[in-house]
Amino acid sequence: MTEHPAMEKKSIMEETVETLDCPCGSEQPYSECCQPLIQGERAAETAEQMMRSRYTAYTKVAMDYILETTHPDQREGYDPESSKAWAEESTWHSLEVQSVDKGGSDDETGEVTFLAHYTQDGKTYKHHERASFKKEDGRWYFYDGEPVMPKPYVREQPKVGRNDPCHCGSGKKYKKCCMRNEVQAS
Repeated sequence: MTEHPAMEKKSIMEETVETLDCPCGSEQPYSECCQPLIQGERAAETAEQMMRSRYTAYTKVAMDYILETTHPDQREGYDPESSKAWAEESTWHSLEVQSVDKGGSDDETGEVTFLAHYTQDGKTYKHHERASFKKEDGRWYFYDGEPVMPKPYVREQPKVGRNDPCHCGSGKKYKKCCMRNEVQAS
């Protein structure tokens, strides 16, 4: 059976791109995961899908999608030029979804905490964010994001300086007592 001359054939490159795993890390083909959302063929059903598709849009430099999926109340401060520059100048490596709070198909709000790994100007970065999403007229939108700061290290016991009295109660300085034993043991 021969193809009609008017029918377009997909290039090998287009077929390869469509069958590759989606950049969002879902392990689904791009053509079945984020591509239909970015191209407007279907809407995200959950806040997590919206977040994943926005990450993928950054990897594809699909900045119109980023603007369209930003909540209308939050678009005023959006800077398309700097967002596009960031997307183009970055090499996107992976996305880790760390937690999802609400954001299901029956919810009106949701939060997704994620970690995006990328390289820019030869340096590796981790973008760690807690993103909030709102559903309006049945469509999910990115509403706001806040950076997730590392939790400070909290000691279980007070720090003992080398010249402080040893915590074992011997009356000796720590450096002459238990510190010496700890160093010898290691």
